[in-house]
Amino acid sequence: MSQIKIYGIKACDTMKKAMAWLDENGIGYTFHDYKKLGLDESLAEQWVSELPLEELINKRGTTWRKLDEETKASLSKETAPALICENTSMIKRPLLDTGSGKYLGFKPEIYSEIFAK
Repeated sequence: MSQIKIYGIKACDTMKKAMAWLDENGIGYTFHDYKKLGLDESLAEQWVSELPLEELINKRGTTWRKLDEETKASLSKETAPALICENTSMIKRPLLDTGSGKYLGFKPEIYSEIFAK
């Protein structure tokens, strides 16, 4: 398996659980904290093209809820990359990139399946 990358925010509890699971299972990874490091728009465009927008955007979070109605209504594959670069907290966490697939959120049973391949 190629280099594993996990994207998110260090302070997020779900991120902590996912990284603890990877550590406990001896899976090496690189962590990209997009609160500190930002997010490149070309990477955001790649995610938007590869992942369902309704899964990529966390509409239950405060970042989404604080957006004005016009911005929410205009969300599309065209507008999403710039919007998530400006508001990285609205990306569902964690985003795991195994090199052969991208996965959103954390469930131990799903990670077990991913890394059993």
